[in-house]
Amino acid sequence: MTDIDLSRVLCRVRDLASPGARAFTAGTGEWPLRGFLVRRGTSVQAFVNHCPHQGHPLNLRPDAFLTPDRSLILCSSHGALFEIETGLCVAGPCVGHSLKRIPIVVEAGLVLLGDRAEDLASPD
Repeated sequence: MTDIDLSRVLCRVRDLASPGARAFTAGTGEWPLRGFLVRRGTSVQAFVNHCPHQGHPLNLRPDAFLTPDRSLILCSSHGALFEIETGLCVAGPCVGHSLKRIPIVVEAGLVLLGDRAEDLASPD
């Protein structure tokens, strides 16, 4: 087993429902990386929590990122719908745009922030 940098651990895979989602904040300072994880089966994706339409967070309630049937990611403010696997907007005001993916690694049952993921933290 490799040495795991515990500062990069976001959660255990088993702590994510399938399908399910949860928010995370990584880093410190004025612009920490604010993202969310979404799991379907064995696949885990991570995206910046930033609507491509208006630039605000997708969720209005904690960890509320999915449609009621848990088949798509939902922007709670505008109703935009995004594919879980790709982040591509398939309905709503930003069709054809995508959520910004955050690099992650799943190792030893843990979801880890990938290399240079913090570079995605920004005010825009």
